[in-house]
Amino acid sequence: MAHSEFEPSIRNLLDQNSLRWIFVGGKGGVGKTTCSSSIAIQLAKVRQSVLLVSTDPAHNLSDAFGQKFSKEPSLANGFSNLYVCELDAKDITMVNKMLGGSETSEQIHELLGSIPGIDEALSFAEMMNHLDNTEYSVVVFDTAPTGHTLRLLSLPVAIDKGLTAAIGAMNRFAPMISSVTSMLGRSELLGINNLVPRLEQLKLLTQRVQDQFKDPARTTFVCVCIAEFLSLYETERLIQELTGFGIDVHNIIVNQLVEQSVADCTLCDARVKLQGKYLDQIADLYEDFHVIKLPLLTAEVRGSKSLTTFSERLVGPAVASKATSTTEV
Repeated sequence: MAHSEFEPSIRNLLDQNSLRWIFVGGKGGVGKTTCSSSIAIQLAKVRQSVLLVSTDPAHNLSDAFGQKFSKEPSLANGFSNLYVCELDAKDITMVNKMLGGSETSEQIHELLGSIPGIDEALSFAEMMNHLDNTEYSVVVFDTAPTGHTLRLLSLPVAIDKGLTAAIGAMNRFAPMISSVTSMLGRSELLGINNLVPRLEQLKLLTQRVQDQFKDPARTTFVCVCIAEFLSLYETERLIQELTGFGIDVHNIIVNQLVEQSVADCTLCDARVKLQGKYLDQIADLYEDFHVIKLPLLTAEVRGSKSLTTFSERLVGPAVASKATSTTEV
């Protein structure tokens, strides 16, 4: 396959101004970080401000940009409106902020930590605050491998149920807690009495997240895969799960495609033939999707400049064919 045969285009994402949440995910090792970074870079050309967030515990954005990022959004080198952060949802300061207090007791922190997925929920709640304040016009998520991402996206429902149960339990035991507090004079227990209204606020916030996730005008998921059996199988599972969650998905990036092989290259011939078979399957399975095809290149994509060059491959063959030869990390 020559470069001219690739048909990359994320124009539909760039033109949909209502989008606020763009998730990028797939099987490990398919180039999610490079693709999410490239999407964010292209969005930065048409949006006022873009936030690129890593939800993968094994963060890769710092390596991709060649710049150290933390839980606080910071401007990516070479850009005026692209911000990047790698969330640390276990930081207690995030719990403090989301519960509206300047200081959270150890008891409250332990209680929240017992709710499945509370760390990820607080991370999304933090992103919601950014959007509500119109600080960023779109947020791109560089997600963890498929299984973790599916658990993450299912959390709003699970957390809503967990918070409902926790609020009910707190309401039932509130009188007893108040009595014990008065009898023992334990001031550190006073914070627990104020926990219910804070949990109710958090419950409302997670419901808002869930509503936005299910709105195709505001949220979409971009699947990244390679033309191999396991990756294609996992992509199909991912799409089915996303559809079950009510999350829009209509873009697939097929990454690391081998170009037309050179003479006397048995390995190249074999890869082209193998990938061609799976590309045919992708065409049959996802005829209604935007399928974006990207080549396997000869050097790593590292740093803002290389990422910017690589990102041009996502916007159209005419531009992509002029891009310098680099390969995804």
